[in-house]
Amino acid sequence: MTDTENEITAELVRSLLEEQHPDLADLAIREVAGGWGNQMWRLGDELSVRMQRMDPTPEMQLKERRWLPVLAPRLPLPVPTPVRFGEPSERFPKHWTVMTWVPGEPLDHAPISRGDHAADTLAGFLRALHVEAPADAPIAADRGAHPKNCTDGFENFLQAVALDRDIAADARAVWDEAVAAQAWDGPRVWVHGDLHPANVVVSDGTLSGIVDFGDMFAGDPAWDLAAAWVLLPAGTASRFLDMYARADEAAIKRARGLAAMKSLFLILMGQNGDRGLPGGKPHWGPVGRAALDRVLKGV
Repeated sequence: MTDTENEITAELVRSLLEEQHPDLADLAIREVAGGWGNQMWRLGDELSVRMQRMDPTPEMQLKERRWLPVLAPRLPLPVPTPVRFGEPSERFPKHWTVMTWVPGEPLDHAPISRGDHAADTLAGFLRALHVEAPADAPIAADRGAHPKNCTDGFENFLQAVALDRDIAADARAVWDEAVAAQAWDGPRVWVHGDLHPANVVVSDGTLSGIVDFGDMFAGDPAWDLAAAWVLLPAGTASRFLDMYARADEAAIKRARGLAAMKSLFLILMGQNGDRGLPGGKPHWGPVGRAALDRVLKGV
């Protein structure tokens, strides 16, 4: 936090609950590690409080409030669902939301050991999510575009992480295939948009929940299909794509290129963590390198 007036503490969370939702104020409050744009707190055993922190606008929280109650009932995995709204006040001039808690450990702390099961589970989840979105569904602001429109970001990540020359060349070749791939020409479908290891949870060695829908949008499903390499263990991407059964060759190429970019981002965040930079996460470095290795090995 750079704004000490808005430092988020357990005492602040409790005081906000006492003000706006007093029937919840006596529940135990525990900070949840991680989070950047928003900070999470456990509230009792079944709820959480999502506090707007570094996000400059409440757009992501308001999007979750509007659309998660619509999506959640038809999704085959638990997702956080808003149950109470916290409004800006003199005590805390930002938005906050009480949501259901999704049990499990984040994938960046608890690896998948049942790869085939996780591949089937993720495929089923994305088949259920990737249905045509209504006309008023949100459109992505900084993601969701064809890879050819994201090349500056890819190149910036690639230069920043300073990979071995041969690995960098292989990553660029995957990206070039994605850039050359045909664009999505189907209907705009619901897309999570930010499937990385801190936004999925694991129980009993397999995927058990999906969290953080703040970047959800309607558009190209390839942005989620990249999870075949970013999330799943080596050797399971093919099984995932077979079970998903809706991705043509162009979608797979776009998805694999996007997975390469996402992997570079994870590596960069790991390096930033090693340097002690704000928002950096040292443990993401190995996660990103493993994901990039899976990308380069193909389907």
